[in-house]
Order: sequence, then C-alpha cells, then structure tokens
Amino acid sequence: MTRRLGVALLPSPDHTRTAIRLQRDLPGAGDPLRPVLTEDGNLPHLTLFQGWLDDALEPGPALGRIAASMSLPAAMTLTSAGIVHQPTGWIFMSVERTALLHKLQETVTNLLEPHLDRAAFDIAQDMSRFTDAERASYARYGYRYTGEAYTPHLTLGRTDEDTALALVRSASTHPGIPAAWTFDRLSFYVMGEHGAHAEKLHELPLAAAG
Repeated sequence: MTRRLGVALLPSPDHTRTAIRLQRDLPGAGDPLRPVLTEDGNLPHLTLFQGWLDDALEPGPALGRIAASMSLPAAMTLTSAGIVHQPTGWIFMSVERTALLHKLQETVTNLLEPHLDRAAFDIAQDMSRFTDAERASYARYGYRYTGEAYTPHLTLGRTDEDTALALVRSASTHPGIPAAWTFDRLSFYVMGEHGAHAEKLHELPLAAAG
C-alpha cells in the first residue's frame, strides 16, 4: 500500500505566522487562495520532496537517517527571492537555493527513491507548461521539482491562472515579505489539497539533528 507523503522544512513559529498573514493579505484576492494556511492544519512549509511512498518507510527513522547523513545547522536562514507565479495558478514565496539546501534535497531524494510507487505516477498529467528539467524530474521521481529543477518555495496557494498572475503583479512590493525566512524543523507529512502539509507524521528539530 502507498500514500502521498512528503518531507519538508518548517518555518520558525514567527515565520509560520508571517506566511499565514501573507497569504491572507495578498492584495486583490477575492476568494481565499487554496489551501488556506493555518497553524493547526495546512502548515506553511518548504517541500524537499513529495510523492507516492510505500508503507515500509517509517517517518521517524527516515528523518533520523536524513539528519545523520549530513551536518545541519540549528536553523536554516534563506533569503527571500520574491512572490512568483508558477503555471498553472500557483503562487510561490520563492527563496534562495543554497548549496546546503540543494545537498539536503539530494539526501532526501536518495533515501526515498527506493520507496517510490512508480505505478502511481500520474502519467496523464498535463506537463505542457513544465520545463525540460521538470519533465525529467517528474519522470524519475513523480515530483516536478528535484535536482536542476528544484525551486525552493513556500506555497502561498493556488487559484485560477488569470487571478494568480494579477496577484503576483500586485504583490511584488508587498510590505509583509521578510528579507529572509528561518526554518528550524524537518517534517514528514501527509499530502493534502494541492500538495498541502495536511498532517504531520513526525517532526525533528534541526537543533537535534546537528
């Protein structure tokens, strides 16, 4: 049996609340962006990997192996790179892709790859707006953003394409965007609507991983 699971970095409590406010306060939004971010439901997060994974993978030991595979700081601070649009209808709070973050994602994908259920990949998905690197990533992992295609971000939500484009244009100078985001925990989670961090299965503070 397989489930749609993911591994992510979670923002510090202050920056979790900042992301929630930012989604709520984006100018020009009529209906709320989906999914609605909350502190006790769909958590703001920076995905390292998500996909169909088998039940043989135990979340707690998996996070422990990830942490033991590399040296991690007690907190990871990543510079904001702006609010961006991603086809179709996605609004991302983009952050810098550092060498450490790239190495962390590589460690995660290497550990999870043997547990992928490739038969569950949605091969009928519309990939016409994917880049070549994103297509290659999806073909190998069932996830659009790995390796060369990795685009570190916090998802602020999804809406229709026209609304997303308008929101990103109006949000470029939003005063609520911090200069940098701090992440202090690893999380193994169940994916929800639009890949949301819907249920936390296990959490590991980076301070405990160092």
